[in-house]
Amino acid sequence: QVQLVESGGGLVQAGGSLRLSCAASGSIFTINYMSWYRQAPGKQRDFVASISSGGRSNYADSVKGRFTISRDNAERTVYLQMNSLKLEDTAVYYCLINARAVVGWNDYWGQGTQVTVSS
Repeated sequence: QVQLVESGGGLVQAGGSLRLSCAASGSIFTINYMSWYRQAPGKQRDFVASISSGGRSNYADSVKGRFTISRDNAERTVYLQMNSLKLEDTAVYYCLINARAVVGWNDYWGQGTQVTVSS
């Protein structure tokens, strides 16, 4: 069984910063991509950023230059450094990993962490 535990969300003023973490545990053999998604109230879940096992990153246009994704393979943890936060960044943020576990390759989602940006 694979578990993802997210942390780091909270309330921050516009222009501020937050750092999200997502730690994976369980019977994991290999982690391929690690990603962040977000879902604002009444909207669909959208891609934010991803990082490959080799460290190649990809970002949504809306966060380029403000957010940075990174990972610690030894700790099986993915991070999202969010700077210059805007009101429109308010959402529940979810991590997603593509991993090979005992049952084979699957996608696994975290439980979500709330990020609220205030004016």
